[in-house]
Amino acid sequence: MPEPRFAVIIAAAGASRRFTESGGLRSKLDEDLGGKPVLQRSVELFCKRDDVFTIVVAGPGDDAEFAEFKTRHADRLGLLGVTLVKGGKTHRWETVKNALAAVPADATHVAVHDAARPATPAEMIDRVFELARHHPAVVPGLEVGDTLKRATKSDAPARPSDPLAAILGTASSDEKTVVIEATVDRAGLYGVQTPQVFEVGVLRAAYAQSDLSSTDDASLVERLFAAEGKGRQVVLASGDARNIKITRAGDVALARAIMGVSGPAERPTHKRF
Repeated sequence: MPEPRFAVIIAAAGASRRFTESGGLRSKLDEDLGGKPVLQRSVELFCKRDDVFTIVVAGPGDDAEFAEFKTRHADRLGLLGVTLVKGGKTHRWETVKNALAAVPADATHVAVHDAARPATPAEMIDRVFELARHHPAVVPGLEVGDTLKRATKSDAPARPSDPLAAILGTASSDEKTVVIEATVDRAGLYGVQTPQVFEVGVLRAAYAQSDLSSTDDASLVERLFAAEGKGRQVVLASGDARNIKITRAGDVALARAIMGVSGPAERPTHKRF
Protein backbone atom coordinates (compact mmCIF):
# COMPACT_ATOMS: atom_id res chain seq x y z
CA MET A 1 0.00 0.00 0.00
CA PRO A 2 1.56 3.33 -1.06
CA GLU A 3 2.33 5.91 1.59
CA PRO A 4 -0.31 8.67 1.84
CA ARG A 5 0.58 12.19 0.75
CA PHE A 6 -1.04 14.73 3.04
CA ALA A 7 -1.81 18.29 1.99
CA VAL A 8 -2.67 20.76 4.76
CA ILE A 9 -5.07 23.69 4.45
CA ILE A 10 -4.74 26.41 7.10
CA ALA A 11 -7.94 28.47 7.25
CA ALA A 12 -6.84 32.02 8.10
CA ALA A 13 -9.53 34.27 6.64
CA GLY A 14 -11.44 35.08 9.85
CA ALA A 15 -12.05 38.67 10.90
CA SER A 16 -11.04 38.14 14.58
CA ARG A 17 -14.25 39.96 15.56
CA ARG A 18 -14.78 38.20 18.90
CA PHE A 19 -11.08 38.65 19.66
CA THR A 20 -11.14 42.42 19.20
CA GLU A 21 -14.51 42.78 20.91
CA SER A 22 -13.05 41.08 23.98
CA GLY A 23 -10.12 43.49 24.18
CA GLY A 24 -7.68 42.33 21.50
CA LEU A 25 -5.88 45.19 19.79
CA ARG A 26 -5.15 43.48 16.47
CA SER A 27 -5.77 40.29 14.53
CA LYS A 28 -5.36 37.24 16.76
CA LEU A 29 -3.15 35.65 14.09
CA ASP A 30 -0.59 38.43 14.64
CA GLU A 31 -0.31 37.92 18.39
CA ASP A 32 3.18 37.08 19.65
CA LEU A 33 3.92 33.54 20.81
CA GLY A 34 7.57 33.49 21.82
CA GLY A 35 8.69 35.78 19.02
CA LYS A 36 6.54 34.24 16.29
CA PRO A 37 2.98 35.16 15.29
CA VAL A 38 0.11 32.75 15.94
CA LEU A 39 -0.25 31.97 12.23
CA GLN A 40 3.39 30.95 11.87
CA ARG A 41 3.17 28.69 14.93
CA SER A 42 0.12 26.96 13.44
CA VAL A 43 1.88 26.40 10.11
CA GLU A 44 4.99 25.04 11.83
CA LEU A 45 2.92 22.24 13.37
CA PHE A 46 2.95 20.57 9.94
CA CYS A 47 5.96 21.78 7.96
CA LYS A 48 8.43 19.33 9.51
CA ARG A 49 6.24 16.26 9.08
CA ASP A 50 7.56 13.77 6.53
CA ASP A 51 4.03 12.82 5.46
CA VAL A 52 3.02 16.43 4.63
CA PHE A 53 4.19 17.59 1.21
CA THR A 54 2.27 20.83 0.74
CA ILE A 55 0.67 23.51 2.93
CA VAL A 56 -1.90 26.02 1.66
CA VAL A 57 -2.79 29.06 3.77
CA ALA A 58 -6.05 30.78 2.84
CA GLY A 59 -6.08 34.42 3.96
CA PRO A 60 -8.79 37.10 3.80
CA GLY A 61 -11.03 37.23 0.74
CA ASP A 62 -11.17 41.01 0.44
CA ASP A 63 -8.51 42.35 -1.96
CA ALA A 64 -7.25 45.12 0.34
CA GLU A 65 -7.24 42.89 3.40
CA PHE A 66 -5.46 40.12 1.50
CA ALA A 67 -2.78 42.56 0.34
CA GLU A 68 -2.23 43.66 3.93
CA PHE A 69 -2.19 40.02 5.06
CA LYS A 70 0.52 39.25 2.50
CA THR A 71 2.57 42.22 3.68
CA ARG A 72 2.51 40.88 7.23
CA HIS A 73 2.96 37.16 6.57
CA ALA A 74 4.09 36.32 3.02
CA ASP A 75 7.85 36.47 3.69
CA ARG A 76 7.72 34.13 6.70
CA LEU A 77 5.29 31.74 5.03
CA GLY A 78 7.35 31.71 1.84
CA LEU A 79 10.39 30.53 3.78
CA LEU A 80 8.27 27.66 5.09
CA GLY A 81 7.27 26.66 1.55
CA VAL A 82 3.65 27.69 1.96
CA THR A 83 1.26 28.42 -0.91
CA LEU A 84 -0.80 31.52 -0.09
CA VAL A 85 -4.29 32.00 -1.56
CA LYS A 86 -7.28 34.25 -0.99
CA GLY A 87 -10.00 32.82 1.20
CA GLY A 88 -13.67 33.66 1.38
CA LYS A 89 -15.26 37.01 2.16
CA THR A 90 -18.20 35.74 4.21
CA HIS A 91 -18.22 32.03 4.99
CA ARG A 92 -15.62 29.53 6.16
CA TRP A 93 -16.61 27.05 3.46
CA GLU A 94 -15.62 29.64 0.82
CA THR A 95 -12.15 29.80 2.35
CA VAL A 96 -11.62 26.05 2.37
CA LYS A 97 -13.06 25.64 -1.14
CA ASN A 98 -10.63 28.24 -2.51
CA ALA A 99 -7.71 26.53 -0.77
CA LEU A 100 -8.82 23.10 -1.98
CA ALA A 101 -8.44 24.31 -5.56
CA ALA A 102 -4.73 24.89 -4.84
CA VAL A 103 -4.12 21.38 -3.47
CA PRO A 104 -1.99 19.35 -5.93
CA ALA A 105 -3.67 16.53 -7.82
CA ASP A 106 -1.33 13.90 -6.39
CA ALA A 107 -2.41 14.50 -2.79
CA THR A 108 -4.14 11.50 -1.23
CA HIS A 109 -5.44 13.26 1.89
CA VAL A 110 -6.26 16.80 2.98
CA ALA A 111 -6.03 18.04 6.56
CA VAL A 112 -7.91 21.25 7.37
CA HIS A 113 -6.68 23.17 10.41
CA ASP A 114 -7.76 26.40 12.08
CA ALA A 115 -5.04 29.04 11.93
CA ALA A 116 -5.95 30.04 15.49
CA ARG A 117 -4.95 26.62 16.92
CA PRO A 118 -1.17 27.02 17.37
CA ALA A 119 -0.80 24.74 20.42
CA THR A 120 -1.97 21.44 18.89
CA PRO A 121 0.21 18.67 20.37
CA ALA A 122 2.22 16.65 17.85
CA GLU A 123 0.97 13.38 19.35
CA MET A 124 -2.63 14.40 18.68
CA ILE A 125 -1.82 15.16 15.04
CA ASP A 126 -0.13 11.74 14.88
CA ARG A 127 -3.33 10.06 16.11
CA VAL A 128 -5.54 11.81 13.59
CA PHE A 129 -3.19 11.19 10.66
CA GLU A 130 -2.77 7.52 11.58
CA LEU A 131 -6.54 6.95 11.70
CA ALA A 132 -6.86 8.75 8.37
CA ARG A 133 -4.79 5.99 6.78
CA HIS A 134 -7.68 3.60 7.52
CA HIS A 135 -10.82 5.76 7.34
CA PRO A 136 -12.04 8.27 4.72
CA ALA A 137 -12.80 11.02 7.25
CA VAL A 138 -11.35 11.62 10.73
CA VAL A 139 -11.88 14.49 13.17
CA PRO A 140 -10.47 14.98 16.69
CA GLY A 141 -12.86 15.67 19.53
CA LEU A 142 -13.26 15.75 23.30
CA GLU A 143 -16.26 14.45 25.21
CA VAL A 144 -18.16 17.40 26.68
CA GLY A 145 -17.69 17.55 30.45
CA ASP A 146 -19.45 20.80 31.32
CA THR A 147 -23.15 21.14 31.99
CA LEU A 148 -24.74 22.64 28.88
CA LYS A 149 -27.49 25.28 28.95
CA ARG A 150 -29.55 26.66 26.08
CA ALA A 151 -30.05 30.38 26.57
CA THR A 152 -31.29 33.49 24.78
CA LYS A 153 -30.79 37.20 25.21
CA SER A 154 -33.82 39.03 26.56
CA ASP A 155 -34.79 42.64 25.90
CA ALA A 156 -34.15 43.57 29.53
CA PRO A 157 -30.81 45.25 30.35
CA ALA A 158 -28.34 43.18 32.36
CA ARG A 159 -28.08 45.89 35.03
CA PRO A 160 -30.53 48.54 36.25
CA SER A 161 -30.14 51.78 34.37
CA ASP A 162 -28.08 54.53 35.99
CA PRO A 163 -30.04 57.80 35.87
CA LEU A 164 -26.85 59.86 35.86
CA ALA A 165 -25.39 57.85 32.98
CA ALA A 166 -28.61 58.37 31.03
CA ILE A 167 -28.41 62.13 31.58
CA LEU A 168 -24.76 62.24 30.54
CA GLY A 169 -25.43 60.01 27.54
CA THR A 170 -22.96 57.34 28.65
CA ALA A 171 -25.48 54.57 29.31
CA SER A 172 -24.94 51.42 27.25
CA SER A 173 -27.86 49.41 25.89
CA ASP A 174 -25.65 46.72 24.34
CA GLU A 175 -25.44 44.41 27.35
CA LYS A 176 -28.61 42.34 27.63
CA THR A 177 -29.76 39.81 30.19
CA VAL A 178 -29.05 36.23 29.13
CA VAL A 179 -31.85 33.90 30.21
CA ILE A 180 -31.50 30.10 30.51
CA GLU A 181 -34.21 28.20 28.66
CA ALA A 182 -33.19 24.61 29.30
CA THR A 183 -30.43 22.21 30.31
CA VAL A 184 -29.11 20.19 27.38
CA ASP A 185 -28.33 16.50 27.79
CA ARG A 186 -24.57 16.22 27.21
CA ALA A 187 -24.54 12.43 26.79
CA GLY A 188 -22.75 11.54 23.57
CA LEU A 189 -21.76 15.13 22.84
CA TYR A 190 -18.23 16.01 21.75
CA GLY A 191 -16.44 19.28 21.17
CA VAL A 192 -14.78 18.94 17.78
CA GLN A 193 -11.32 20.29 17.01
CA THR A 194 -8.93 20.44 14.06
CA PRO A 195 -7.04 19.20 12.09
CA GLN A 196 -9.85 17.35 10.35
CA VAL A 197 -8.45 14.91 7.78
CA PHE A 198 -10.17 13.49 4.70
CA GLU A 199 -9.35 11.46 1.64
CA VAL A 200 -8.91 14.09 -1.03
CA GLY A 201 -11.67 12.67 -3.22
CA VAL A 202 -14.10 12.72 -0.31
CA LEU A 203 -13.42 16.36 0.49
CA ARG A 204 -13.65 17.43 -3.14
CA ALA A 205 -16.97 15.63 -3.49
CA ALA A 206 -18.23 17.24 -0.27
CA TYR A 207 -17.41 20.69 -1.65
CA ALA A 208 -19.09 19.87 -4.96
CA GLN A 209 -22.48 19.66 -3.20
CA SER A 210 -25.05 22.38 -3.81
CA ASP A 211 -25.60 23.10 -0.10
CA LEU A 212 -22.34 24.16 1.52
CA SER A 213 -23.77 25.73 4.66
CA SER A 214 -21.70 24.37 7.53
CA THR A 215 -19.67 25.15 10.63
CA ASP A 216 -16.87 22.70 9.84
CA ASP A 217 -15.72 20.44 7.04
CA ALA A 218 -16.88 17.27 8.74
CA SER A 219 -20.50 18.40 8.59
CA LEU A 220 -20.25 18.65 4.79
CA VAL A 221 -18.73 15.17 4.62
CA GLU A 222 -21.45 13.82 6.93
CA ARG A 223 -24.05 15.25 4.54
CA LEU A 224 -22.24 13.64 1.59
CA PHE A 225 -22.07 10.24 3.27
CA ALA A 226 -25.75 10.39 4.24
CA ALA A 227 -26.73 11.18 0.64
CA GLU A 228 -24.57 8.32 -0.69
CA GLY A 229 -26.23 5.76 1.56
CA LYS A 230 -23.18 3.50 1.49
CA GLY A 231 -22.68 3.36 5.24
CA ARG A 232 -19.52 5.44 5.29
CA GLN A 233 -19.07 7.51 8.46
CA VAL A 234 -16.81 10.16 9.94
CA VAL A 235 -14.56 8.67 12.63
CA LEU A 236 -13.72 10.50 15.85
CA ALA A 237 -10.14 10.55 17.13
CA SER A 238 -9.15 11.52 20.66
CA GLY A 239 -8.68 15.27 20.85
CA ASP A 240 -6.58 17.16 23.37
CA ALA A 241 -7.49 19.82 25.92
CA ARG A 242 -4.32 21.70 25.01
CA ASN A 243 -5.56 22.14 21.46
CA ILE A 244 -7.31 25.42 22.21
CA LYS A 245 -8.64 27.77 19.58
CA ILE A 246 -7.69 31.39 20.23
CA THR A 247 -11.03 33.17 20.11
CA ARG A 248 -10.92 35.88 22.80
CA ALA A 249 -8.11 38.10 24.01
CA GLY A 250 -7.56 36.09 27.20
CA ASP A 251 -6.87 32.94 25.18
CA VAL A 252 -3.45 34.27 24.12
CA ALA A 253 -2.05 34.01 27.66
CA LEU A 254 -3.42 30.46 27.91
CA ALA A 255 -1.79 29.48 24.61
CA ARG A 256 1.55 30.88 25.80
CA ALA A 257 1.29 28.89 29.01
CA ILE A 258 0.46 25.66 27.15
CA MET A 259 3.32 26.16 24.69
CA GLY A 260 5.81 27.35 27.30
CA VAL A 261 6.57 30.59 25.45
CA SER A 262 6.48 34.21 26.52
CA GLY A 263 4.95 37.39 25.15
CA PRO A 264 6.90 40.30 23.68
CA ALA A 265 7.17 42.28 26.93
CA GLU A 266 8.68 39.33 28.77
CA ARG A 267 11.42 38.57 26.24
CA PRO A 268 14.95 39.99 26.49
CA THR A 269 15.39 43.14 24.45
CA HIS A 270 17.97 41.57 22.11
CA LYS A 271 15.49 38.80 21.18
CA ARG A 272 12.46 40.92 20.36
CA PHE A 273 13.17 41.29 16.66
